Amino acid sequence: MTDVDSSILAQVRDWFGDALPERLGVAVSGGGDSVALLHILTRCFGENGPEIHAVTVDHGLRAESADEAAMVARMAGALSVPHDTLCWEGWDGAGNLQDQARRARYRLLSRWARSSGIEMLALAHTADDQAETVLMRLGRAAGVDGLSGIPERRIEGGVTFVRPLLGVTRQALRAYLVRNAIEWVEDPSNRDDRFDRIRARRALEALQPLGITVTALADVARHMAQARAALDWYSFLAARDVARLDAGDVLLDRRGFRILPEEVARRLLARVVRWVAGGEYPPRRAPLAAAIDAVRHGRRVTLAGCVVGGDAVSARVCREYAAVRDTRCAAGGIWDGRWRLNGPDPQGCEIRALGRGGLDACPSWRETGRPAECLIATPSVWRGDELIAAPVAGWSGQWRAETMQGDEEFFASFLSH
Repeated sequence: MTDVDSSILAQVRDWFGDALPERLGVAVSGGGDSVALLHILTRCFGENGPEIHAVTVDHGLRAESADEAAMVARMAGALSVPHDTLCWEGWDGAGNLQDQARRARYRLLSRWARSSGIEMLALAHTADDQAETVLMRLGRAAGVDGLSGIPERRIEGGVTFVRPLLGVTRQALRAYLVRNAIEWVEDPSNRDDRFDRIRARRALEALQPLGITVTALADVARHMAQARAALDWYSFLAARDVARLDAGDVLLDRRGFRILPEEVARRLLARVVRWVAGGEYPPRRAPLAAAIDAVRHGRRVTLAGCVVGGDAVSARVCREYAAVRDTRCAAGGIWDGRWRLNGPDPQGCEIRALGRGGLDACPSWRETGRPAECLIATPSVWRGDELIAAPVAGWSGQWRAETMQGDEEFFASFLSH
């Protein structure tokens, strides 16, 4: 083993530290980066480390993909590593292919990992991937979050995805493969200038004389990730001061919110809206800025499936009725991704938004202290056209409504991504 190889292996070992799972998954496409990761992990940990399981996602978009998956299976077998191939068959030819393929890949990988008892899955993103990501996001005028690039760790679908090679360049990995006579395949899409990432790769080559290199941009991402963590911490502290939960809504103390720095206020309200609406991404900057202004000055706005209203003392962020009007599930199911209702005799019942007509049938809704605009978007129990219960609106009918997550998870969400 050369000194360079030893250095790469030591870097990966140090990255994991003592946080090694019992089983470690590794996604291997057959390309150079992921093939190198598979070999590095097996050499790093051998018989004394975690049990390594390899997996390949075959998107079925190229004629060669099945052969490449078979090649990875043979390679894994030679290393005594179990291997599975997952096939994606969900693309209908519409929409953004790369985005849909990425989402499908993570869904398949998460499902595979959970079914295999694997809590951690390693991906082969490199310093080059990080640099290309930062460069593309610069072109979109990204802020701190965007420029923090690809995270080293991310929990998705109950699985922790890790990227131990973000500090290693693609060139170093290719040299590792050549030195160790390890074969890999080149994806022809890596030369296709129709893709933004490939154009960013070409631009990076041209920018090197200015000192804008892979290493420099990867350092920018690391610095921004540190800044992001600090901002998240102060947003968490601010939420502790100004926010409280009320039956699925979030109340914000206007006086405390007004004195928050702009970026902290932006993060806080964005997280609140995602918490209430269950959105995957934060709201866009312009409508979010308008909502921040509304919270400060007591105005009402709608934002990303939420209503931002309230009274002179507190802003209330609740679900917007139009966003859940057609959302239904069987009694005992999870409604709107966050509510569960339980009660007697659920046979033939379904859960749906209360609506104005349902609210009119709740004689004591005003005693809850919650606005009608918010209550009509809360879950209620129906049997056909008959309202059986509306627990949040003060008419329980022996039914109980609970959010799937409470105060602890809400505040913790400011520190996780």
